[in-house]
Amino acid sequence: MRLLIAMSLVTVTLTAAQAPAPTGTLRGRVDVRRVVASAERRPGVADLATAGPRDLSDTRRAVVYLDTAPRGAFEEREPARLRMDQRNETFVPHTLAVTAGTTVDFPNNDGTYHNVFSLSKTKRFDLGRYARGHSKSVRFDRPGIVRVFCDIHSHMNAFVLVFGHRYFALTDTDGSYRIDNIPPGTYAVAAWHEGGVRDTRTLAIPSQGGVVEQDFVVR
Repeated sequence: MRLLIAMSLVTVTLTAAQAPAPTGTLRGRVDVRRVVASAERRPGVADLATAGPRDLSDTRRAVVYLDTAPRGAFEEREPARLRMDQRNETFVPHTLAVTAGTTVDFPNNDGTYHNVFSLSKTKRFDLGRYARGHSKSVRFDRPGIVRVFCDIHSHMNAFVLVFGHRYFALTDTDGSYRIDNIPPGTYAVAAWHEGGVRDTRTLAIPSQGGVVEQDFVVR
């Protein structure tokens, strides 16, 4: 009988130890009310002095992230690989949000040469000129904001936000976002858009986990 009780206690202890701690989800919507003026597209030789139509980039997307990362956020993770296309003389997507260590490919899908570069302190690089069908890549090792340009087309620009944790989300086209698996606690949360933090809030993930709703307004 004593042996059975001891085995039962061990089983209960192991089950409790293996049970994952409760986590929460932060979700909501970012209402972008500010108007971002697009840089003028310079006409090329083939345009006969008239600039051709240019696709609208997804400049209304924002990034929501925890400004203070919870414990365990800096655990080792498998390196990721993403891409930022060059299409119709536009970087697509206009904004990328990645974790440190991510490699980003910059394929050229235009009929003209491009030269992707950045002078940002977080990551300074110059990929040189390359033609359609070619691609070059950059590994982003340090957290921070990287502004990306094309040396040939001055109207082309984009952002790469590099995080030292995984608690961030790029909004969908309708402004909605979702961040999962957040440990309980109180956090400062920021909504970033086009070069800067536009709205901040302080919120708490309850000890029992669950879903917390929070909207932001970008003016």
